[in-house]
Amino acid sequence: MTLNDILTPRLGQALRPNVWDAVALILVIGAMVLIVYGGEQTTLPLSTLNAAPVSLDPAHLPYYALRTTMRMLLAIVCSIIFTFVYATLAAKSRRAEMVLIPLLDILQSVPILGFLTFTVVFFLNLFPGQVFGAELACVFAIFTSQAWNMTFSMYQSLRNVPKDLEEASQSFHLSGWQRFWRLDVPFAMPGLIWNTMMSMSGGWFFVVASEAITVGNTTLTLPGIGSYVALGIEKQNLPAIGYAILTMLLVIIAYDQLLFRPVVAWADKFRFEQTASGAAPSSWMLDLFRRTRALRATTLPFAALNKVFSNLQVRMPDSLRISVKSGGNSRVVDALWLAVITVVTCYAGWRAYQFMSATLALSDVFTAVGDGLITLARVIVLIALASLIWVPIGVWIGLRPKLAERVQPLAQFLAAFPANLAFPVFVVIIVRYGLNANIWLSPLMILGTQWYILFNVIAGASAFPTDLREAAGSFHLKGWRWWVKVVLPGIFPYYITGAITASGGSWNASIVAEVASWGDTHLMAKGLGAYIATATEAGDFQRVVLGIVVMCVLVTLFNRMLWRPLYAFGERRLRLG
Repeated sequence: MTLNDILTPRLGQALRPNVWDAVALILVIGAMVLIVYGGEQTTLPLSTLNAAPVSLDPAHLPYYALRTTMRMLLAIVCSIIFTFVYATLAAKSRRAEMVLIPLLDILQSVPILGFLTFTVVFFLNLFPGQVFGAELACVFAIFTSQAWNMTFSMYQSLRNVPKDLEEASQSFHLSGWQRFWRLDVPFAMPGLIWNTMMSMSGGWFFVVASEAITVGNTTLTLPGIGSYVALGIEKQNLPAIGYAILTMLLVIIAYDQLLFRPVVAWADKFRFEQTASGAAPSSWMLDLFRRTRALRATTLPFAALNKVFSNLQVRMPDSLRISVKSGGNSRVVDALWLAVITVVTCYAGWRAYQFMSATLALSDVFTAVGDGLITLARVIVLIALASLIWVPIGVWIGLRPKLAERVQPLAQFLAAFPANLAFPVFVVIIVRYGLNANIWLSPLMILGTQWYILFNVIAGASAFPTDLREAAGSFHLKGWRWWVKVVLPGIFPYYITGAITASGGSWNASIVAEVASWGDTHLMAKGLGAYIATATEAGDFQRVVLGIVVMCVLVTLFNRMLWRPLYAFGERRLRLG
């Protein structure tokens, strides 16, 4: 008997489809049909948007849900690519980190609509007369609401890889490329997946603002759930808003079951621990594809290609390696690099000063800074309250994989719920009971951003090694000592990532939260968000720029004085391994 006599029947059996192949094939073909149909709509001329305006008829909601979901999926793919490149450069290069991390602080605090102002014309001119240009502008706006959170998460993970795993990779003489794909990415995967879910859900709030593209006096409204919600709010049509919320819930459940839950179950193998986890997460979709026969056989070439790709002997440049001691770096190069950063920063500051000084005085700067300090106080109080509430809940959920599976779609829906739908309720209550708007409008800033803390804490608790939990149990650590000595140090890096993104998002949300209205009733709370919103409504671009500059400076200083030292403390004292 020859080798071919043995391999041929096995190969034929492997390629013979079973019933699971049929079910999986139906799902794959259905997804491809929906993607192709939705993609064809983006190639139509812009005139079709005016010919078929957004309607509040619920029968259109499935089509709107498809268009919105495709935009968000494309934005999340772009965010993942951006995260891998940006976070890796910031984590591996000390000089790049000096620029990229403060820039990331600034980018997450810049209002989403600020990005749209400068990018809409670019994308529309890139594809003149086509819907595709407006679609790309919308996708870019959603991307700016997703990428920063994911980048912070991966940056935190890359800086906190356990030391014993680093030593193991060195003993195996892995190249920089191999270490990245075999150690860094797997270790970062659990936290990145939970933050990807958060980013996907958090993008729903900005879909409402990004699906209406304004160019001069012309507004292009793209069909989608966001534009449907915006029209429902404008018409004060509560049943339409209810239909939209129900559609959002169904869409979230669909991509939770078809996308995120299989990925979470697959990524459980990347947990850092020396003993098996008690209850691994499961997914019927992942089990379905694992039971297929022919479909799995067709993926073997891709698996082989992935293995070759991750095993390439590519050495990372010396400049992209983490350096703890400065002695290994050229002081001359460091001095030149700092000089370049200083010159570029001074030039940008000078141009901003020239633009603002034409119409503004020093008193305007004092006013903006004073309003910024008021908003800063709100952010600090709200982050503290959200931490006290969601850290214990997140730990309780994350340490129970089965519970996390059930809570996962609910948490995604709550994170995806457009916070601006709650604004009218707050306005009515404040007016009815004569409450102070400066106090009671403040919670609106945290409604859409508190979930960053919850999702990151769940990710940290889910990735917490089982062997450390067992060791804590053997030492009979319970109650307050268990929290202080075991869990809080274990989830600390994840919490810092969630708190940074939540505070940055709160600054961003202050522009719409400090000014709320319903019908003819308008309320305003004193703060930097209200300052920028008022200047934007009046078309006073000098004050808009001044407000954004003050916001970016305050966010950067606050992160440098509080969050970055905490980051460094976590790296020094709380790394696993």
